[in-house]
Amino acid sequence: MGIRVYKPTSPGRRNSSVNDFFELTKSTPEKTLTARIKKAGGRNHSGKITCRFRGGGARKLYRKIDFKRTKDGIAGTVVSVEYDPNRTCHIALLEYADGEKRYILQPLGITVGEVLESGDVVEPKVGNCMPLKNIPTGMSIHNIELNPGQGGKMVRTAGGAAKLSGKDGDWVHITLPSGEMRMVRSSCRATIGQIGNMDHQNVRIGKAGRKRHMGRRPHTRGKAMNPVAHPLGGGESRSNGGRHPCSPTGLLAKGGKTRDKKKASNKRIIRRRKNGRGLQLVL
Repeated sequence: MGIRVYKPTSPGRRNSSVNDFFELTKSTPEKTLTARIKKAGGRNHSGKITCRFRGGGARKLYRKIDFKRTKDGIAGTVVSVEYDPNRTCHIALLEYADGEKRYILQPLGITVGEVLESGDVVEPKVGNCMPLKNIPTGMSIHNIELNPGQGGKMVRTAGGAAKLSGKDGDWVHITLPSGEMRMVRSSCRATIGQIGNMDHQNVRIGKAGRKRHMGRRPHTRGKAMNPVAHPLGGGESRSNGGRHPCSPTGLLAKGGKTRDKKKASNKRIIRRRKNGRGLQLVL
């Protein structure tokens, strides 16, 4: 795990860096656990663009990840650690004693040959999956379920780790990487440990072409457009728009609350995360 910086042989090379992929042991995915992804280019079923500045990009195969970890009572051996173009972390291929293979998110420190398990009563070691009620308080966890049997929904990015802060009857308190503290049912499952590929955040894209390979088209500023195309557009010579930042449809883009005030899970949030200025968010 590390970052490789090339010699500045061109302007693009000068400001870019890549992951060295030192942990990877296999370059081709397991064929039975892949599927084709149909590109939408940010368009909905009727062909209208609903998410701007997307399109193109390299063709990718989707890796089917086992977020539920329901293979209880059967030990699985780590066969390989692989790259996944669809997520920031690496993935590990498990081969169980009955011959079945499944992909999981690779926890930090997990290498080929290690044996992992899942179930209600397993050893609380890195890579094992078990209900929150059986995980010791204070441990780092990831791939956390919001509802029992739903599969992991929270803390799935590279370097991500939440902390099991406490237990209160049928509920446990979890501190998320954002600083938010929330309650989750104790019967929900989570995987012990921190997710690997921590240096992903240190990679510098360096040039626009690499973003195009990722399927991201150029992002045009609203105030650079004509007034027919954007509320911030137009004006004699250069201008600063004359109004608060907004979307092409006039929806305010800064400081607006996007979470539903009536969302049922709001009462499960003990402490809200902080915004970029270090202020506590309130509903």
